[in-house]
Amino acid sequence: MFKETFMEPCCQQTKKKRVLLKLSGEALINEGHRGINPQALKEIAEEIADAYRCGNCELTIVLGGGNIWRGVRDGGGVIDRVNSDNMGMLATVINALALQSALEDAGVPTRVLTSINIYQLAEPFVRRKAERHLEKGRIVIFAGGTGNPFFTTDSAAALRASEINADVLLKATQVDGVYDSDPRKNPDAKLIHKITYADAIAKQLQFMDTAALALCLENKVPVQVFNLHTKGNIKKALCGEEVGTVIY
Repeated sequence: MFKETFMEPCCQQTKKKRVLLKLSGEALINEGHRGINPQALKEIAEEIADAYRCGNCELTIVLGGGNIWRGVRDGGGVIDRVNSDNMGMLATVINALALQSALEDAGVPTRVLTSINIYQLAEPFVRRKAERHLEKGRIVIFAGGTGNPFFTTDSAAALRASEINADVLLKATQVDGVYDSDPRKNPDAKLIHKITYADAIAKQLQFMDTAALALCLENKVPVQVFNLHTKGNIKKALCGEEVGTVIY
């Protein structure tokens, strides 16, 4: 079932829990807008920094890029899929650099590691280098997706969580967790508190793409889905409190 350290409060652990936090690019904007909203960026960075200081955790982050470019949808049939996905990977680098600045402004040492080579802007992703940064107390932001087209940043989060042997993948979303149907379309949708990977895949619940969920299943990385916009939820999730939905 869960890894032993997963649901234990951080303050009660002697060994640091290793966590991957997945954020959507849309978290950095005001609804209906594109780009990066500085105030939204600052608020998220301060909440992450506050949660990180209070928890006995090693923290990594994967950001989406949908606030800047959203693959096939923004390509509009004019830009081919591979180029469009490559542009989306570049968008995640922009977001990672922005979050790095905001986190360091909040007093937390941070490094950006990217799966695409942009030596002047960020370090290349090397698993051992990432682990070394974590040992030194730095938050590590993984950018550039998987480095390949046709994969989502959810898949990138699942891949990096598996590579670094994360104890849990925390997915911050726009709703309170995983529902049995879309709560934005169905007012009677019910929140699911716990569900197995197999059941989530079989029921085709649309909170994470199937490839990402299958990768978490294969590598036994539990996933916790919660509402990013509820203040304090990041801290609760980092400290192993039961918030949102757990997929195990």
